[in-house]
Amino acid sequence: MPEQQSPFAQEGYDFMAAAFEVHNVLGGGLLEEIYQESLEIELELRGIMFRRKQELEIHYKQRKLKKRYVPDLCVFEKVVVELKATSEIGSEHEAQLINYMRISRSSVGYLVNFGPIKKLEYKRFILSEFL
Repeated sequence: MPEQQSPFAQEGYDFMAAAFEVHNVLGGGLLEEIYQESLEIELELRGIMFRRKQELEIHYKQRKLKKRYVPDLCVFEKVVVELKATSEIGSEHEAQLINYMRISRSSVGYLVNFGPIKKLEYKRFILSEFL
């Protein structure tokens, strides 16, 4: 039986290589907006498709709400990315990403924290219900 590769595995490696490059160049501890803009430049340089700050519509009982969710990035059309620049990733950050993934019906998401000085912190999430 052939080994099944994780969804968007190569795309995830390519995205994380860009994130590691940004952290290697800038280090940790800067503002999230600095990392967002720098990562967008790095993704462009690598030819990686992305959309920034795309609003996600939310519905309640078939009615569109005025409030929208806005994840930081969507790469490769279906991978949701939430960026942070905090001392550590917390459960509230994980819940935020999972909510974005559910609303956008994305199976893969990355939570990337540029805050730590010495290393990039990240978590990959997979929602099997959208595979």
